[in-house]
Amino acid sequence: MSDREKAVQLLNAVPDYKIQYVIAYLQGVTTGEEIPNADTISAMQELENGGGESFDTLDELWNSLEG
Repeated sequence: MSDREKAVQLLNAVPDYKIQYVIAYLQGVTTGEEIPNADTISAMQELENGGGESFDTLDELWNSLEG
C-alpha cells in the first residue's frame, strides 16, 4: 500500500468531530513554501534516523495527544 493510499485510509477513519484538526493540518502543509523551523527539522531528522514516535492509526495518534 502506498503512503497516499494509507493516508486516504486513515482519513476515512477520522470521526467527523475530529476532521477539523486534519483539515487545519493539511492546509498548513499545503500552503506556500514555508521553511521548517529548527524544531521541525530536528524532529524530521530524528524520525529519519529511526527515533521519534510514529503511529499506525489515527486512534493511536489521538490517544497520544489526549494522554
